[in-house]
Amino acid sequence: MSRFLAGLAAARRAGRPYGIASVCSAHPTVLRAALRRAAKGEGPVLIEATCNQVNQFGGYTGMAPADFIAFVEAIAAEEGVARDKIIFGGDHLGPNPWRREQASVALEKAAGMVEAYVAAGFTKIHLDASMGCAGEPAALDDRTVAERAAALCAVAEETARRGNLPAPVYILGTEVPVPGGADHALATVEPTAPDAAREAIAVHRAAFGKAGLSDAFTRVIAFVVQPGVEFGSDNVVAYDPPRAAALSALLDEEPALVFEAHSTDYQAEEALAALVGDGFPILKVGPGLTFAYREALYALDLVASDIVPGYGDRPLARAMEALMVDVPGSWSGYYHGDETALRIQRHFSYSDRIRYYWTRPEAEAAVAALLSALSGVRIPETVLHQYLPTMVPREADRAEDILIAAVDRVLAIYDGAAANRP
Repeated sequence: MSRFLAGLAAARRAGRPYGIASVCSAHPTVLRAALRRAAKGEGPVLIEATCNQVNQFGGYTGMAPADFIAFVEAIAAEEGVARDKIIFGGDHLGPNPWRREQASVALEKAAGMVEAYVAAGFTKIHLDASMGCAGEPAALDDRTVAERAAALCAVAEETARRGNLPAPVYILGTEVPVPGGADHALATVEPTAPDAAREAIAVHRAAFGKAGLSDAFTRVIAFVVQPGVEFGSDNVVAYDPPRAAALSALLDEEPALVFEAHSTDYQAEEALAALVGDGFPILKVGPGLTFAYREALYALDLVASDIVPGYGDRPLARAMEALMVDVPGSWSGYYHGDETALRIQRHFSYSDRIRYYWTRPEAEAAVAALLSALSGVRIPETVLHQYLPTMVPREADRAEDILIAAVDRVLAIYDGAAANRP
């Protein structure tokens, strides 16, 4: 399946561009939706884990890289998806989780993380050493970033060689939107300047060559740049092709490369299709998927409140509010305003910081109570239309299937945008 990714640049040159959604989530319902869609299609599914989410110490999911792959494979087996249809990617692999430590310590841990990812079977590796560590500037110069990325690449190459594993393909570059979305309203986002992207590519190529990694550099398939897309707490900056035209034209100088677009959540299908056509065929999406999951969950909470005697008045939403107020660490630095504004953002923000709470015992218990209340209950078509008006009647018979269908509607937009598959 690495051939699928390696063919992106050639397809663009041939005038037949195709793309792929990069599903960046560890949520089981999101993963099941992506895998169920893959079971019905011909192309691969790309599932990515991030450095903070999954690492050799467990990350915030509690999963090491091998655990994450086993977790996904178990769902894939239930959905009838062959292992060779799944591409596993590691995102932002570098010192970010340990950036408050000295660089030598953080980079040693980053090397251990890269080794764990490659040894577990991840074949798409995004190396990101852009962030400063303790005592360093917040943003590092291109040469330092490239040299650190090359050192991490050497670890990946040796791990693959030693384990007789497929040689990874690499994503490089660091100019990305704020992870998880911006924390304020945005009117526009400036695309990466072509000269800056050109310099980043040249510096990385030189650093890899100096480190004896020229062969590995031939497997660099994309650089991360900013095409001018972003989402804040309550607004989305749509892709504007003319503003990114000069950046896109840079790919004519680098025929073996494409660009990877981060934070494409909430873009319309037309915008996503334009990104693919303009040389940004790897489309990262994460919060947009869990946003759709939460949206459907809250709708079902209202459904159950209306039609299930004794269920109560929106107990799921109330439980999530109590949990987030009691444990504010995952949202308090990102949302702003008075108490009403904060409450709205906690539940309905495009940044979807609520996604960090679904695996907590209180949230799992509230979701289980909702699904139990609706188990075996026929939701009247008129009630479904009231709270889930975009859901086709009888599209899903069970609450669990309604949740998957809600996520799948987002995934379908990405598939439509990436449609010209080889």
